[in-house]
Amino acid sequence: MISYVLSLTVKKVFPNPKNVKFSELLNVCIKYFGEPRISGSHHIFKTPWKGDPRINIQKDGKMAKVYQVKLVEHAILKLEEEDGKVN
Repeated sequence: MISYVLSLTVKKVFPNPKNVKFSELLNVCIKYFGEPRISGSHHIFKTPWKGDPRINIQKDGKMAKVYQVKLVEHAILKLEEEDGKVN
């Protein structure tokens, strides 16, 4: 079960994808997808879907890359929909 505090963190992180610290995005990804495999500057997370739907995030200075924030948001929403947590 995803904690209430984590849900608030996700809401705080995603309203403005341009202003997301990499460390915040990394923490959210770890909570939802587990520990990453690290290859250079890339943090790669497995998802429960078939095929090759991995989450790949990396720093852009101290910030997360905008398109990667949007991909993570989409993956979390898909995960919650499959778990019946989003109507």
